[in-house]
Amino acid sequence: MENKIESESLIPKELLDLKAKFDRGELVEMALELQNYIENPPVSPQQLYAQSASSDGATIGYWREIWLKNIRDNHAKFGPFKDRSIGKFYNQFQYKPCIIAGSGPSLKKNGHLLKDRGAIPLVSCLHNFHFFEDRDIEVDFYVSLDAGPVTVEEVYEGGANSEAWYWERTKTKKLLCYIGTHPELLAKWQGEIYFFNCAIPDAKFEDETRLIEDFGCYIGTGGNVLGASLYIAKGFLGCNPIAFVGADFCFSYLKKFHGWDSKYDANLGHVLKTVDIYGNKVLTWQSYNNFKSWFDQICLSVPSIWINCTEGGTLGAYHEGNLMAIKQQKLSQFLDMYHMSKHKLKQATDPTSGDKTLLF
Repeated sequence: MENKIESESLIPKELLDLKAKFDRGELVEMALELQNYIENPPVSPQQLYAQSASSDGATIGYWREIWLKNIRDNHAKFGPFKDRSIGKFYNQFQYKPCIIAGSGPSLKKNGHLLKDRGAIPLVSCLHNFHFFEDRDIEVDFYVSLDAGPVTVEEVYEGGANSEAWYWERTKTKKLLCYIGTHPELLAKWQGEIYFFNCAIPDAKFEDETRLIEDFGCYIGTGGNVLGASLYIAKGFLGCNPIAFVGADFCFSYLKKFHGWDSKYDANLGHVLKTVDIYGNKVLTWQSYNNFKSWFDQICLSVPSIWINCTEGGTLGAYHEGNLMAIKQQKLSQFLDMYHMSKHKLKQATDPTSGDKTLLF
């Protein structure tokens, strides 16, 4: 009860009023204003990185033997990994923009717009599989990083169709995954599978991994699958700019963790308070705040154009304002930058149409 009262107190009264209208079936609109931009965060990039890596030791200790077992099993069935390396897609989308999709609650707001994105590549966390397949949204690559069995149920959790329907849909999809991915996921996946490796800061683990296969197609991840998606899009596919969707790193105002009902909604557990890009208080987990810190320091240090089209969440947000290194923009506006000429189609194909529409 204490968590419930505390978390409800974070929701502005105007949002609670809007929720009441929504619950009554009334049409509601929300007008949220972005925070001002700040040039630098209140902490150094080095401190951001230290924060993002603060739980590495505990993570490695828990997963080390599981990773090694999965790597051995996957190598036995799919090896050598070098023959299925993500390096096959090197510079496939060089000089093109790319949208990378996390599975945050804001994806429910604007994810449907990705169906009409045209030729802009989309790299998505695997957990969005059911969300995009239910909407017939084409995804260029799905990415999986986790080694636990949870990755299997995440393919269909929250979907509108049967489990079998989703596995059938994998036949035409490409999966990019860590060599230590859970073997059951790979056994059920019916489409193409390609592998990458992760640099684990543990000498003994690295030595044992090389004994299985010295596979050097490494990516950085920040400990999360959206980080893996970013690295693949930027480091291997050659994309720029990078646009984020579903990159919330926090619960929604209504305490939703994904853009669909999930098991995490019932019990938030231990949470901390932070602010989102609109300056409103939100709840998050320490681990997800660490992920956010990794992304912030990447966007401050890696040459690129970074555009956050999540339309919510904490990416680049601080009490002092939003990082200037990350442009905050609606997804519809981002897409229109590349599609604005479609408004001139009538004039271009029929100059006698009498259409006098001007774009600007």
